[in-house]
Amino acid sequence: MTKLGVGIIGCGNISAAYLKLGPSFANLDLRAVADINMDNARSRAAEFGVRAETVDDLLAASDIDVIVNLTVPAVHYEVSRQVLEAGKHVYSEKPLVLTLEEGERLRELAESKGLRVGSAPDTFLGGSHQQARQAIDEGRAGRILGGTAHVMGHGMEKWHPNPDFFFAPGGGPVLDMGPYYITNLVQLIGPVKTVTAMAKAGMATRTIQNGPRNGEVLQVATPTDIHAILEFANGATVTLGASWDVWKNRHANMELYGEDASLFVPDPNFFGGTVEIGGEGEIEALPASEHPFGQANFTTGDGRHLANWRGAGLADMAQGIAEGRKHRCDIDLAVHVVDVMTGILRSGEERRFVDMTTTCERPAALSAQEAQALLA
Repeated sequence: MTKLGVGIIGCGNISAAYLKLGPSFANLDLRAVADINMDNARSRAAEFGVRAETVDDLLAASDIDVIVNLTVPAVHYEVSRQVLEAGKHVYSEKPLVLTLEEGERLRELAESKGLRVGSAPDTFLGGSHQQARQAIDEGRAGRILGGTAHVMGHGMEKWHPNPDFFFAPGGGPVLDMGPYYITNLVQLIGPVKTVTAMAKAGMATRTIQNGPRNGEVLQVATPTDIHAILEFANGATVTLGASWDVWKNRHANMELYGEDASLFVPDPNFFGGTVEIGGEGEIEALPASEHPFGQANFTTGDGRHLANWRGAGLADMAQGIAEGRKHRCDIDLAVHVVDVMTGILRSGEERRFVDMTTTCERPAALSAQEAQALLA
């Protein structure tokens, strides 16, 4: 299998996951990292045995085929643009960009240069979500009529040492956590047609509670409590609640209601979990998935064993390049999700229905055999 030389721009918290999990995939060779702060780059490079570069040197490196953009969302577009201009494929952390216009410009640039753009999240490639996809595709729930999805908590200031961007324009739970939920909904039931929402910031300030800036107060400049309704092209209507103003809740992460049964889908922020289904009879768990991307391979700081196959979307993109086929975490999907998210925020601001101006195909399902072929 041909390996692509991979570089990373942005050596913050999430870079460790990509560097740790990258060797799990047969077609990825992580070679270098870069950051505007060279101390951060050198530290990550030493930790994972890759080389540290300046951003300009990484963009010019002849042994780098694809660059993973792990910068803060506010500069996702500019960094991805620079990568494409340098003649390299780019795979971005979510969200791909912060505006639909930026997404369209990236798409045009990539097409003009014959390059690929991919974007997280890739959690929908996880075993549980592919199992839910199979149940829907086999008609076990019947035609999907509606559903609910909830991602609720009390913000990022407790654990993140520099949470400023979460509460700045371009942050908030819709743009930060929404990609996991909306992307999974699109892969399960198709593209979105129209959205409407109510949105507000429940608190004017947040206090950092971790790291050297502990006690510093941040101003909140983006909605942190959003309640939306998504109408899908197939006619399904799904309620989405996204909030960082909630201490505790008992909402399920995702439920889909079909003509014949309801499907209970685990947290789209993760690769694994149990899928349940229930019609006239009792709710029952589907048999544990044997899909490789549903298997626990990662131990968290608090000792939990989880399935974490971050990088699967990048590996699938590398395979798509080699095979000349469309990759699953592609720019059409990512731009449509940006359209949905920005539409939700615009609806909340303007108090009106917002029609989507983009669409996309459901990404191809990923079988257990196809997933296994990506692994080292």
